[in-house]
Amino acid sequence: ERRTGNRLYCQSALMQIAVLQIVKESQQQHGLRHGDFQRYRGYCSRRLRRLRKTLNFKMGNRHKFTGKKVTEEILSDNRYLLLILMDAERAWSYAMQLKQEANTEPRKRFHLLSRLRKAVKHAEELERLCESNRVDAKTKLEAQAYMAYLTGMLRFEHQEWKAAMEAFNKCKTIYEKLANAFTEEQAVLYNQRVEEISPNIRYCAYNIGDQSAMNELMQMRLRSGGTEGLLAEKLEALITQTRAKQAATMSEVEWRGRTVPVKIDKVRIFLLGLADNEAAIVQAENEETKERLFESLLSECRDAIQAVREDLKPDQKQREHSLENDSGKVSNIQYLHSYLTYIKLSTAIKRNESMAKSLQKALLQQQRSEEDGKRTPRPQDLIRLYDIILQNLVELTQLPGLEEDKNFQKEIGLKTLVYKAYRCFFIAQSYVLVKKWSEALVLYERVLKYAREVQSGAGAYTNSLKELPDVQDLITQVNAEKYSLQAAAILDANDTHETESPSQVKDGKPLSERFETFCLDPSLVSKQVSLVHFPPGFQPIPCKPLFFDLALNHVAFPPLEDKVEQKAKSGLTGYIKGIFGFKS
Repeated sequence: ERRTGNRLYCQSALMQIAVLQIVKESQQQHGLRHGDFQRYRGYCSRRLRRLRKTLNFKMGNRHKFTGKKVTEEILSDNRYLLLILMDAERAWSYAMQLKQEANTEPRKRFHLLSRLRKAVKHAEELERLCESNRVDAKTKLEAQAYMAYLTGMLRFEHQEWKAAMEAFNKCKTIYEKLANAFTEEQAVLYNQRVEEISPNIRYCAYNIGDQSAMNELMQMRLRSGGTEGLLAEKLEALITQTRAKQAATMSEVEWRGRTVPVKIDKVRIFLLGLADNEAAIVQAENEETKERLFESLLSECRDAIQAVREDLKPDQKQREHSLENDSGKVSNIQYLHSYLTYIKLSTAIKRNESMAKSLQKALLQQQRSEEDGKRTPRPQDLIRLYDIILQNLVELTQLPGLEEDKNFQKEIGLKTLVYKAYRCFFIAQSYVLVKKWSEALVLYERVLKYAREVQSGAGAYTNSLKELPDVQDLITQVNAEKYSLQAAAILDANDTHETESPSQVKDGKPLSERFETFCLDPSLVSKQVSLVHFPPGFQPIPCKPLFFDLALNHVAFPPLEDKVEQKAKSGLTGYIKGIFGFKS
């Protein structure tokens, strides 16, 4: 109790602190939104300094350090709890910063573990203080969950899977109970933390021996669009390790009727995971996740191609010899390289086609996008994507070992016609926007020509063309667009057809010669404006006068014989006279 004047105040209210809310808000506002742990660590240090100064809880002075601990006896303000929480957060953020740097400097991992142990120590102190009767029940539970979370992360880094799983499960249980005890708005934060630690629990379960956890981890990876934090790199390493075990039994691959041995481990791992990656792309829930999976697959494919290319270099002479003996049949390693290149180009085509479909949907919702103030998609964006697809198809036809495969060449030719038709369609759309009706009409006719060629040549290649856009839908759309275009062209011609008034008739004079006469001249705002005559014409000008000195012929100069003789007679005497100023 506290006495002030004649009044008595009883401090019956319990101290409380929203641990998870404070941590999340601080992290999102000070760097962790972009993964900048160093910035967040600096924020924690500055906030600690402000709290110590406000509470007059300084650790000595500038000359001497005097350690102090927060005890239950001095626990009179909830800011003392916040002080310990910021200590734990500062140690944790430093550990995460060192984890990023440990990828290139492995020795920093020891410092990382030291900082995590420090964070757990501060969390234990926070939990011990919250056991006091001065702290409410909610804060006690949040302190226990925070302690369990940091303990689980430390055990996770030590690869003590059972202990880490127990700590994460304890944390998950507490947050689930808190989420059920409060309103939906308050429960959102707790449910988010539960979703964050669920992949860690499944990863620990897999390492303990639960094989079913692998499938659950893959599903979590698809739903969340990628894992973060401690689990991100470990999950990728786990997937690679699982495929490496399966790769030991894989010795060959068959493609287009030819069996090729696979001796490179990296290629085996990639080919084993190819079907899973393609299935994951199909099951992706949003475009962002699908794009990330496409990029991951292309990156793995490039690594596999690089590994094959390194094996191609040493046996260059041997491959040339095999080409001569086998009458143009490429070697197994070269054919494997062509197969991997085919996978890479096909995946790039699928990715660009997926992006094109997204842009087409955005074009249909163009009016709503303009109202939202966002950048409106244009047909030119789609033209660029189809240009890239056509370039990839050209590269497919040039793969070594497939030049004589007529079925493959015919299939690629039909796909090329399909994408050419769509490319012409969007070029026509771009011409419609600038009211170039005749050019757009010609391009629409070209689209119909390509589409009919595809329909007439499909025949036995119907199965291979199933994944491509339907040309029949394109033909229907083009026919509708043609009628709309013709109507728009007629209306535009009626609007622009006007009789020219006398004031609009030009006489061919430039602007500088008709300042006094008003004339509507549309060419003044074009690139071929006539302002002056250029180059200017020649004009007569007066010539520069010539000067003739006629008086010189009538001038008589005085004789100089006497001065010439005097100069001849001059000697030592004349020199002396010249020095003293005597003149003759």
